Amino acid sequence: MTENSSSKRRLSDFFIQNKMAIDYKDSETLKRFISPEGKILPSRRSGLIAINQRRVTKAIKRARAAGLLPFKNPDA
Repeated sequence: MTENSSSKRRLSDFFIQNKMAIDYKDSETLKRFISPEGKILPSRRSGLIAINQRRVTKAIKRARAAGLLPFKNPDA
């Protein structure tokens, strides 16, 4: 059985693609990496490389502590 290469397409890293820096104050960009329930998306869903996934996780946690992002979605 051969595997179709298009079915295992690797997602491209958002920050490398757009040449952006990861900043905890940019809550609109960080919302892309949070699920509707308020959880941080894993790298296999977000498409980020490992170093950027760690940076996004740290930025989301800082934004939550600063009150820029919610800890969880009360509607979900």
